[in-house]
Amino acid sequence: MMHIREIIRRCDHTLLRPDACAQEVKTLCDQGLKYGFASVCIPPCHVAGAKVYTRGALQICTVIGFPGGYSTTAAKVFETKDAVQNGADEIDLVVNLAMVKDGCWNDILSEMKEVRGACPGKLLKVIIETSALTREEKIHLCSLVSQSGADFIVASTGFGDRGATREDVTLLRQNCAANVHIKASGGINSLQDAEDFLKRGADRVGTTRMLKLAADAGLLGEQPVNPPAEVGGGQAESQPQQGEGQADLAQELQWSPGVVPDVPPQDDVDQKPDQELDSGDDQSPQPALEPEGEPAADHNEVQGGETETAG
Repeated sequence: MMHIREIIRRCDHTLLRPDACAQEVKTLCDQGLKYGFASVCIPPCHVAGAKVYTRGALQICTVIGFPGGYSTTAAKVFETKDAVQNGADEIDLVVNLAMVKDGCWNDILSEMKEVRGACPGKLLKVIIETSALTREEKIHLCSLVSQSGADFIVASTGFGDRGATREDVTLLRQNCAANVHIKASGGINSLQDAEDFLKRGADRVGTTRMLKLAADAGLLGEQPVNPPAEVGGGQAESQPQQGEGQADLAQELQWSPGVVPDVPPQDDVDQKPDQELDSGDDQSPQPALEPEGEPAADHNEVQGGETETAG
């Protein structure tokens, strides 16, 4: 079994529910910092607040044209520039599925290149809704992404009929240029799923569930883990009751699109005691997974062999 720390470091800790509130995003960021996730993937309206809150110690990823991809190119370029201005480190762009079905390949490539130009120096991932595509369409999109200057191709938004599959990851790896990395989103229902994606050539995975999966496997000790609920792809998890575990954020974490919030210094964030991470192998107990500390490692550098569900 792959070390749980390695899986987490190659995972985008994701929260893309339409009703995701500030407190949930704050918790996601706390977990991202504590356990060393590759990034947190959050809605655009929370990027500015998360960037200030984490003080650059955590990669902030957001989505463009999500989840349908049918915004105009001009709208996607504006979204991208706005996200970068607000502090996004990574951009996940959704391909226009209608354009794929119409065979508008030149327009799709042009859109990718325009968005690439709108986020210079940032990691660009292109999401294709693999559950809605034929094998030939997936292969054609691999070629376009390879020509576009994007850093990743992503299998699934996690909001489609299904998430990424092992076959999707293998196909994308076989047909993308060597410099294009693979991310698998959705379809991660167990740690074995995540490990299989990584072993098949994914460089990242994306899911809301990683900490819960690790806890259920007994790799987080006895302390409870409360990841945010997710929606999409028929994989919804139970959501907290209204008001459950929610603080009054009126003076703590109010933020809105493009507005830098008034947030507490990171030193004031309450952290739980470190939790133990074990591999599940009684003969090879794994060391404690400690907070990553500041500054966090530069995750713009992709680590070899990995990918995710939306976001």
